[in-house]
Amino acid sequence: MKRVLQALALGLLWVMASGAAWACETPVSVCPRDPGRGLALVKAGRPAAVWVEEAADSALQHAGQSLVADLGRVAGSGAALVRSPAQASGELVLVAQWGRSPALADLAARGKLPGDWGATWASRWEAYRQVVVEQPWPGVPRALVIAGADRRGAVFGTYDLSARMGVSPWVWWADVPVARQAQLFVTPGQREAQPEVKYRGFFINDEAPALSTWANAKFGGANAAFYGHVFELLLRLRGNYLWPAMWQPRAFGADDPKNMALADAMGVVMGTSHHEPMSRAHDEWARAQGGAWDYTKNGAKLREFWRGGVQRMMGRPDGGAFDSLVTIGMRGDGDEPMSEGTATALLERIVRDQRQILADVTRKPADQTPQMWALYKEVQDYYDAGLKVPDDVLLLFCDDNWGQIRRLPEPGTARRGGYGVYYHFDYVGGPRNYKWLNTNQIEKTWQQMNLAHERGADALWIVNVGDIKPMEFPLQFFLDMAWSPGRMTPQALAAYPRDWAAQTFGAAHAAEIGEIVTRYSQYVARRKPELIDATSFPLGRATPEALDGGDFGRRVAEWDALEARVAAVKATLRADQGDAFFQLVEHPVRALANLYRLYYAVAWNRKLAAAGDARANVFADQAEAAFARDQAIADQYHAMAGGKWAGMMLQTHIGYTTWQQPERNLMPAVQRLPGTADGADVQRQLDAASRAGPAPTAAISLEAPRFSRAVHGAGLTWTAIPNLGHGLGAVTALPQGRAATTVADGVRLEYDVDITHRGDLQLSLHLAPTLDTRAAGGIRLAVALDDGSPQLLTLALTPTAGPELSRGEKAWAQAVKDNLAVLRAEFQAVQPGRHVVKVWRLDDNAVLQRLELAPLSRITVSPPSAASGTASR
Repeated sequence: MKRVLQALALGLLWVMASGAAWACETPVSVCPRDPGRGLALVKAGRPAAVWVEEAADSALQHAGQSLVADLGRVAGSGAALVRSPAQASGELVLVAQWGRSPALADLAARGKLPGDWGATWASRWEAYRQVVVEQPWPGVPRALVIAGADRRGAVFGTYDLSARMGVSPWVWWADVPVARQAQLFVTPGQREAQPEVKYRGFFINDEAPALSTWANAKFGGANAAFYGHVFELLLRLRGNYLWPAMWQPRAFGADDPKNMALADAMGVVMGTSHHEPMSRAHDEWARAQGGAWDYTKNGAKLREFWRGGVQRMMGRPDGGAFDSLVTIGMRGDGDEPMSEGTATALLERIVRDQRQILADVTRKPADQTPQMWALYKEVQDYYDAGLKVPDDVLLLFCDDNWGQIRRLPEPGTARRGGYGVYYHFDYVGGPRNYKWLNTNQIEKTWQQMNLAHERGADALWIVNVGDIKPMEFPLQFFLDMAWSPGRMTPQALAAYPRDWAAQTFGAAHAAEIGEIVTRYSQYVARRKPELIDATSFPLGRATPEALDGGDFGRRVAEWDALEARVAAVKATLRADQGDAFFQLVEHPVRALANLYRLYYAVAWNRKLAAAGDARANVFADQAEAAFARDQAIADQYHAMAGGKWAGMMLQTHIGYTTWQQPERNLMPAVQRLPGTADGADVQRQLDAASRAGPAPTAAISLEAPRFSRAVHGAGLTWTAIPNLGHGLGAVTALPQGRAATTVADGVRLEYDVDITHRGDLQLSLHLAPTLDTRAAGGIRLAVALDDGSPQLLTLALTPTAGPELSRGEKAWAQAVKDNLAVLRAEFQAVQPGRHVVKVWRLDDNAVLQRLELAPLSRITVSPPSAASGTASR
């Protein structure tokens, strides 16, 4: 129990420093005052020294150098990296690995290390301990010992200290400034932590033009100079695993021989993407001119090619393997299906041959080399059809490329290699690319990855982040959650944007910045910007006196208000925070607000021009101005920080007509009519319609979290997830991953409604577009009015497998475009009076956002006024 509590305590998110409230009560806290017998990290502006033993692993050497730099950032004066305690002029930080450190062995022998530091501790994956030791060596009054059970444990313990000193993981990648501290102390005691998910990382899906242009200009390509920054970011975020960039074309191991060596030296586990087996990049096959990527016709050449990849992996100076998780299996050339049919037997043969290559080259049984097989797209169909996978191989389940996990292991189906999830924040493919900006809600990510954790998929979490920037916020959330999924409760999720803002910009503005980031994420996730055009949302009526913006206008007004909030916060920040604020908060809000105004103006222009209304000209001017402003906003991004990020916002995003991006941004067509109109007067007409609000309707919309009663049972509790989806939030039954329930189990939500006239009603349930991860035929719910017979509703979406869409695939495509799935039921001859709408949980992964009641004959419905419901069992 003690170890569990310690792990939970340190499994908290990185303590939010940079102006946040400092914790000075718990063991090994970092605080700006001496708590009594505290260790001085910084005293009177002078930082403590850092000791990494000369024989320590290179990963510790790199982390130690980073800590020295971070102490210098905090103190404003340089810290020293020493090679013995005798070189320190005071207090000291020791970074070491248990079992490989004479210094740790000496401390243990002299009884200076508290607790269990034996064999059990040494076997814990990536665990670390931080302990303040009194008078460890002559001349050193106190030392902070950061000890890893393995080399990455020591690395993570070191970067944890940096984060708690106030150094953001984005100190280089987003120019987040470090607040200076003249005094900084560590409280006495010991703390420890280790990750819950074994492999945690991201995939650089560099499809050009953004990251590739920037990296080529700044570093001369995706070489070791570039990857050094990538590896450090990954480790600062407590990730350990990377799929490198592989398009445009890229070949991590071949482009720069230093790449693999540097990854291993820094402690990064390297892999390759889901369709690049045996440590070989996709482009290497073309360079090798190996012929057809077809195992039935060209197996010998492919085996020779794969053998070369494994031989290169065995490139450590000691003759061992670089730290790797080897991708096995095979897809078709260029990330396409390998064959039209289900090639189960062929894939099993390919994997047998690949494992034989691993055994031959490494000279040890294949199961002693970590391996991963990604069940991506059609490969999952093979698995569903009975594909046999060796038990030591990690099985990587995938989402539908739009954030909905497709399949997860059944409870009780443990395997030695474990299970994982490949998730997407960026995608190239149908129904449309989304690559320009962050369009991901962390609330949605939480719901899906929490489900994965509850179902036992905790051996590997990896996310496609495109060009890394501008995915900073969701990437940090993803890896924070991967470190400790159990600690990421709904309460921690709700606090996360504020805490992230405090860490990044300071406590004074944390609440408002966190709210801005939350609203941005919600607004942009409703429909990804690449899917927006002038027809996306309806306009209202146009009369000679007024223009009703309708739903489109209300969305523009939301963006206008959010942009005003951004400007208000920006005016209060320190000058040195400007570049970071622009990258992480201001730019995405301004860019999206402008995009909405562009298409809104185009929509009005076309509507009015079709009616021969000269007011169309005003909107033509507005549209052209917005199109020019889009480029100006990108130019501002490229100019900040002295041009450090020039090229990173080159991604085209205006003018999509198919799933693939246009070659350049294309100004939407507008029309001009003879005649003139006063722009100020047109704006007054829009403003008047906006103040009038939406037109009244006989339908009712009930936000799902505003239930009247929640009836729990079968070990499940209805829980609201604020902000998830389009409105107030969503409701689901926790814990996720549990078996199906029945109506008789009574796990339901109830909503009171008052009806004044007799008539027929249609109930629409608005749900997050989740998928049936059990392959059980869909996700079922049941609904009823009052004591009527429950009606069974099933959400059955089928992700597309190709250009020809079946009925289920068309429904899926529309659902991911709308980020919404709708199920409907009808109630006949409803009498006036108070009624109760009931919604039963039957299957897992049902996420309810809103209920809509619409009359099939005219009725009037009043919603309950309570802001939240009550619960009963």
